[in-house]
Amino acid sequence: MFRSVLIAFVFSVLATVAPAQSAGPGAAIEGTITSQLDAFLADDVNRAFTYASPTIKGIFRTPQNFGAMVRNGYPMVWRPAETRFLNLREVNGALWQKVQITDGAGQTHLLDYQMIETPDGWQINAVQLLETPPPSV
Repeated sequence: MFRSVLIAFVFSVLATVAPAQSAGPGAAIEGTITSQLDAFLADDVNRAFTYASPTIKGIFRTPQNFGAMVRNGYPMVWRPAETRFLNLREVNGALWQKVQITDGAGQTHLLDYQMIETPDGWQINAVQLLETPPPSV
C-alpha cells in the first residue's frame, strides 16, 4: 500500500514539475513582444525601446528614432489589432518567434522576431517581415 501511494506521489510531482522545466523561454519571449506592442499602442516609445536589444539601441540611439522607424516601416507593429504567436524555433543558434499580426484594416502579416537573452531579460534583436501565403479557399 505504501509503495503504491509513494509511486502515485512521485508521478504527481513529476507531472507538475516537468511541464515547467520543458516550457522553456516561450512565455517570457511572448511577454516581451506583447509588452512592446502594448507600448506602441500607448504611444510610449520610451517603454517600447526598453524591449530592444543593445544592438538595436546602438543602431537607433534614441527611442524617438526607433519609434519613427517602427511607425514608418512596420505600421502593423505600431498599431496591431490582433496578435497570434506561432512557433518558436532555433535557427543557427538563435531563437526566432513567429508572430501573426492583423492590422486595423484586417490584413494579416507574418513577422519573425529574433530574441536574445540579456541581463535585463529577453529582448528583441531583429524583426523580419515574412511573405504571407495567399488565403486558402
